[in-house]
Amino acid sequence: MAATALQLDPEPIAVECYESKVQELTDVITRHSLRFRRIALRRLSNVADAEDAVQDALLSALIHVRQFRGDAKMSTWLTTIVVNSARMKLRRRFASVQLAFSENDEQQDLLEDTVSETRPGPEDVYRKREIAETLAYATSRLSPTLRTTFQLRDIDGLSIRETADLLGVSAGTIKTRLGRARIRVRAAMTKSRQVKTK
Repeated sequence: MAATALQLDPEPIAVECYESKVQELTDVITRHSLRFRRIALRRLSNVADAEDAVQDALLSALIHVRQFRGDAKMSTWLTTIVVNSARMKLRRRFASVQLAFSENDEQQDLLEDTVSETRPGPEDVYRKREIAETLAYATSRLSPTLRTTFQLRDIDGLSIRETADLLGVSAGTIKTRLGRARIRVRAAMTKSRQVKTK
């Protein structure tokens, strides 16, 4: 009978785990909401868009909080969602500008006359993709601590202070970690390029 009761009762554990994650998420939002707004504002340069991006990110985090596995801090996970939300807002903004121009042929012709072709050629696209793949490989070779620091500072563009606050360490520690991470990333990228050229 006891075994049957255990099999029928996993639900309360799942509910308790979910409530714990929601509480942790709420605490992170309370502590870091101003920082999240600054991160979004730095990318979007518009207060209203930044507020929207943060709200979208917080809603998305709440909806997907069950997917948080705890591999990183909740604050780091949420920061990544805020950064991605701001990027999506930028893409939508760019798409709406393109649509506005394409709806008016006269403006489109004027734009084409005054702006030179700025799209990258096939070689540039290939080179950028190759660099991105090499960087992803080099970053994957870092320890979790160095990878998180490198991601937040050099890829997501957070300041030293924001990265330090988010990870709960001193600015000096972040600088040390970044120095190590950059040396290892550079070495891994150089090695990868040498292998490809052989």
